[in-house]
Amino acid sequence: MRARVVDNGNGLAMHVLEAGNPRDPCLLLLHGFPEIAYSWRKLMPALAAAGFHVVAPDQRGYGRTTGWDAAYDGDVDSFRLLNLVRDTQGLVSALGHESVAAVVGHDFGASVAAYCALVHPEMFRSVVLMSAPFGGPPTPDISAELAALPRPRKHYQWYYSTRRANDDMWHCAQGVHAFLRAYFHYKSADWKGNRPFRLAAWSAEELAKMPTYYIMDLDKTMAETVAPEMPSGPSPWLTENELAVYSAAYERTGFQGGLQWYRCRTEGRNKDLGAFGRTIDVPSAFIAGASDWGIYQVPGAIEAMQERACTRMRGCHLIEGAGHWVQQERPEEVVRLLLEFLG
Repeated sequence: MRARVVDNGNGLAMHVLEAGNPRDPCLLLLHGFPEIAYSWRKLMPALAAAGFHVVAPDQRGYGRTTGWDAAYDGDVDSFRLLNLVRDTQGLVSALGHESVAAVVGHDFGASVAAYCALVHPEMFRSVVLMSAPFGGPPTPDISAELAALPRPRKHYQWYYSTRRANDDMWHCAQGVHAFLRAYFHYKSADWKGNRPFRLAAWSAEELAKMPTYYIMDLDKTMAETVAPEMPSGPSPWLTENELAVYSAAYERTGFQGGLQWYRCRTEGRNKDLGAFGRTIDVPSAFIAGASDWGIYQVPGAIEAMQERACTRMRGCHLIEGAGHWVQQERPEEVVRLLLEFLG
């Protein structure tokens, strides 16, 4: 793999990792939160060996990409989904490709990948979504109902939208490295409490059945939420040296760039999408860990994705032994499924 910085023509100097021959068909890999392009490291060599030019950028707000506004009161609208789609369009063109064989998105990157395929199917000829189903319009604010529960709670996305969230994580008592170690562990298959199931409705009582990394205790920060779940040692899928790449990135930039994406969602800044009711009509697939609560955190989304939102869905795969970080926890199986889909 190699790294370089690319002017995407939309205000960013995008740091990208790439592997393979630039003349081969392109695969674009879009990370989520709190990740960076490095989260695709275990997939890229194998995908390149299969005959693809594999590109993974640090997206707007992340890593070594520059040109974005890091201030809470700064240019929040630049993090709207349609502008994130423009970021990817500009990158693909700057790399010399007219189109990509597939855009693959994980976590919040799946939302960007979905809208790339929906709005510009001529450029993004197929799409693979990981861990976050594309199922329909945004969910309403349920903060008051959660706070009124006998055990008062709050939704992590609305917490991430607060002014305090960045400082809570960036300057937490345990430090960024320990915070991320516990956070990655808590959402992985290594945490044995991750046994997800379908929820009946978008209601406070149903959502409160999820772990506290999604439905937090009202009086806790995210750093305080994950601290008790610190594993006794490194994970085989995320060594201390690998984790140090993430912690160094977030110690340098803080988390606000990624948190702005959540603000655009919770504050209704993505209302210009105008896409709900439209469908993704390019070939599509979904991959997630069987121990990932992300597939059910929005009740009905995974069913809507398969039945209505994606008209050419070629497979919905839940990988045993993987949680939310499926491409890091079970990379060989993810590569196999991607190549099967691309074939």
